[in-house]
Amino acid sequence: MMTKNMGSADRLIRLLVVVAIIAAYFMGAISGTIAIVGLIAAGIFLLTSLIGTCPLYLPFGLSTLRKN
Repeated sequence: MMTKNMGSADRLIRLLVVVAIIAAYFMGAISGTIAIVGLIAAGIFLLTSLIGTCPLYLPFGLSTLRKN
């Protein structure tokens, strides 16, 4: 099991980015390759924000999670 390394602000920002990308896609602001790449990134952001772990943070020892 992966250790959680994302704080609530990090997760919220990612969810807002997901909403923005999906809105841009459905409003027709992005299309083609940019839309595909954006939707893939949105899927990754959604997944990482839901599980609370960003695999890219692990090799660098980064964490936005507050330690109590």
